[in-house]
Amino acid sequence: MTVTIDTPNARRLVDAAAIRGAAIVGQPGGWCVMLKIGMKETPLGTQRTDKPRTWSSLDSCMQYLREELQIVKIDGIDASNYSAAAIHSKRRQDASERMRAAHQAAAYSDWLEKEIQEAIDDPRPSIPHDQIVANWQIRKAELLEQANRQGAN
Repeated sequence: MTVTIDTPNARRLVDAAAIRGAAIVGQPGGWCVMLKIGMKETPLGTQRTDKPRTWSSLDSCMQYLREELQIVKIDGIDASNYSAAAIHSKRRQDASERMRAAHQAAAYSDWLEKEIQEAIDDPRPSIPHDQIVANWQIRKAELLEQANRQGAN
């Protein structure tokens, strides 16, 4: 299990001059930051989880380091495992899934609105709920009796 350090703790370590360096490491889907604390390298993680934090672009990663941690010098960039294809395919897939869900929701809303309007415009008199329940009880008893007769034959 990889132990990470979150941003608030990284800020404290920067303020205490305990971080000896930082490196940006590429991986499939983005970039992560390795902080050198003493003789150990620890990934910068997300808050409330122990997963390394990733950025989709090198620019946004560097901007985060400068603005959030005041780290302006990077020891190195390792792009040997970086893959931009993973970022683009994930974005496209997420966007297509969101669009598909949005279209389905819109189609359902249109259908439901049409059904409601048809019910409102229906000139036939309304049937009270109690009458519907009573009619269904009669129909259900007829169906059960028919099933019992067919089962006996």
